[in-house]
Amino acid sequence: MKLRMILIATGVVVPLVSPLAQGSSSDIWLVSLEGRGVPRVSRAENVTARLGYDNQPAFTPDGRAMLYTRIAGDGPSDIWRLDLATRERSNVTQTAVESEYSATPMPDGVHFSTVRVEADSTQRLWRFALRGDEAPTLLLERIQPVGYHVWASDVTLGLYVLGAPLGTPSGPPATLQIADVRLGTSEVVARNIGRALQKIPGRDAISYLQQGANGVWITALDLHTGKSSPIARPPARADYHVWTPDGVLITGSGSRLFAWVDGRWDVVADLAVDGVRGISRLALSPSGTQLAIVADDRASP
Repeated sequence: MKLRMILIATGVVVPLVSPLAQGSSSDIWLVSLEGRGVPRVSRAENVTARLGYDNQPAFTPDGRAMLYTRIAGDGPSDIWRLDLATRERSNVTQTAVESEYSATPMPDGVHFSTVRVEADSTQRLWRFALRGDEAPTLLLERIQPVGYHVWASDVTLGLYVLGAPLGTPSGPPATLQIADVRLGTSEVVARNIGRALQKIPGRDAISYLQQGANGVWITALDLHTGKSSPIARPPARADYHVWTPDGVLITGSGSRLFAWVDGRWDVVADLAVDGVRGISRLALSPSGTQLAIVADDRASP
């Protein structure tokens, strides 16, 4: 029977509420992708270009805008919207006390889910309207503290739930769980995973980063069988990955983008000439023609 559940991952990481306290400053860059299969990559454009935390991009379902997390000064984080045609920016969540992170468009096409750090520091998953015409609602009451997530279907969701703070002796390992969004229950199916969670196109499966005695592997979880299988070892310092609509696996490290081709990683672009360095997160537009890249702020040391 097909699993119609939620995926949850827990891990030992620092809290989401203090990215700037650690001196984190990041920008979001855009490149265009052309061609089927392994894409051709355009020059990179810095679309945030400011000193501060601009991170966690996600494209809207129509591909015309990008949602992202922004922190201004010492205030809470908000979800912002960038119009890709006009480059106009707007604050979507505008919360005075709560912080929002990891905006992710929902399968219904009219809402996005986001991690909200509530007034008492509880971190749970909330739903907002893309058009901002309704009050936010709590999606999962009992699951916390949520860190990152990805929708695999209208009812299947991948979550990364924070574990013990970094450096805590004998802290709990990162775990991957499967839970039912309607019941809010879950079960552990894997341990020691990374934060990257992606829907695999054309399959009822997601990919995640599995850490173990044999190193780190990008791994697929089949949602029908519940079985996991390794796909590829990522390049060094490549913590995130995306899949093109054609099923090409792409990751990034340093200033370079890589594609998994015939059992090896091929460099498809080196964006150093555009000032890109320290690539971390990646996000792909629904059409697969635009890639958002999170990298070190050009102005940071």
